[in-house]
Amino acid sequence: MQNSTNNEHKAVTNEGLFLNDSSLTGVFKIIGGKWKIMLIKAIAAKCPKRFGELKRETNFLSQGTLTTQLKEMERDRLIERQAFAESPPRVEYKLTELGKTLLPVIDVLEDWYANFQISGKQ
Repeated sequence: MQNSTNNEHKAVTNEGLFLNDSSLTGVFKIIGGKWKIMLIKAIAAKCPKRFGELKRETNFLSQGTLTTQLKEMERDRLIERQAFAESPPRVEYKLTELGKTLLPVIDVLEDWYANFQISGKQ
């Protein structure tokens, strides 16, 4: 078994399996950020969601981390950002149609994890 450092240009091999060839690698590049699934669920719960609401709900995140995660999700077309020319400024986020397609996937992952915990494999 050969292990190597993973980066954008080098495949990690495990007994001949090239992990970067898997479409799942692409999936986790998009939703694999530490807070992205939580943010998707928060935006879905009340859509659109204002930046200030997200900041309050994720008070354990720095503003910079929250901003970075939102920018990445916007770049990947999971959410849309709308800024309003008001004083004070108002910014709202909502799920795109593509982002909405992740909700049942997240439900399946949560169900899987619940079964994982029940089976005592924590």
